[in-house]
Amino acid sequence: MPAHELTLRVWRGDQDGGEFVTYRVEGQEGEVVLDVIHRLQATQANDLAVRWNCKAGKCGSCSAEINGRPRLMCMTRLSTLNLAEPITVTPMRTFPVVRDLVTDVSYNYEMAKRVPPFTPAGDNSGGKYRMQQRDVDRIQEFHKCIECFLCQNVCHVVRDHEENKQVFAGPRFFIRYAGLDMHPLDTLDRRATLQDDFGLGMCNITKCCTEVCPEGIHITDNAIIPMKERVVDKQYDPVVWLGNKIGIRSRTPREQVGPYRAPSTSEDYAKAALGLAPPPVGTDPAPNTTPPVDEALDGKVANLPAMPPTLPRSATRGAGAAATPAGGRQGALASGHGGAHADAGSSLSAKDVAPAAAAAGGLAALIAVILRRRR
Repeated sequence: MPAHELTLRVWRGDQDGGEFVTYRVEGQEGEVVLDVIHRLQATQANDLAVRWNCKAGKCGSCSAEINGRPRLMCMTRLSTLNLAEPITVTPMRTFPVVRDLVTDVSYNYEMAKRVPPFTPAGDNSGGKYRMQQRDVDRIQEFHKCIECFLCQNVCHVVRDHEENKQVFAGPRFFIRYAGLDMHPLDTLDRRATLQDDFGLGMCNITKCCTEVCPEGIHITDNAIIPMKERVVDKQYDPVVWLGNKIGIRSRTPREQVGPYRAPSTSEDYAKAALGLAPPPVGTDPAPNTTPPVDEALDGKVANLPAMPPTLPRSATRGAGAAATPAGGRQGALASGHGGAHADAGSSLSAKDVAPAAAAAGGLAALIAVILRRRR
């Protein structure tokens, strides 16, 4: 492409407002949009603010929206654009504008601070850690991220809803969580905090993030969807639940992380609510810090029989629970399992318990078949 005069529409302004300014700039064969922006900065708009660094598509600094599409300016060749029409360059819309084409992306750095770090078991003195090549290949893709934040910018969960930024990590950090969760040497289970504190369930897998990724990372297919499946397996799959209870799926257990979700904390709160132990040291004993009844009765308390999670809890509660006063937490918890305590005033009968027993027996039989086949 020979030298060509281009029409450039650049957004100029700051956090208080701004407008589009039209310029006529010369473009050369083989150039990218960032070259034209630099020429404009040097010849006509010396005060134009633009962030850039490597000009090689590896630093992620020059992210912007070109003709409405999130792109790296250094990787967008003029030959791929219709030069007969104006080229529109705007800052990333999801983040607050600092000035002109520069945006404040500190939201992403704050989210990065909240990610539980890689935590291997013990130390690696002598290089004793070992990984299979297939495990390396699976997570290597996620390490290609250059943190241009184009995926964060295009994600409608935060692009159209500013209020979601406090509870939604975004695609960039979903691949970081996926890389840690799939790492065979890591010892933390981040699934609960990813679902409850970082909004994995808010993603509806439109694949916009995958389409704009300059590194070609399959964010949706290889990170977000597998993590959604892992969360669902942990929370809702009855076979997984029963396997965890009888110990066949916990040979290399990971420590669960995330506020209000650590197993030891839930057990301590449940025992305290039942009067079997004092409140946990250093915690607020106010009612709003007590875990929900369903969590407290999740088979972790001594002398309370575990119930399959697929059964509605309402079917196992007697009239005593409904009649318990607001302050009577102990009575409500005890009556929730009816016959577990004789003094709970439960109204459960053999007919009420039969479906639960049948479901538990069926799951136990299924697990037995699986174990026989594995032998």
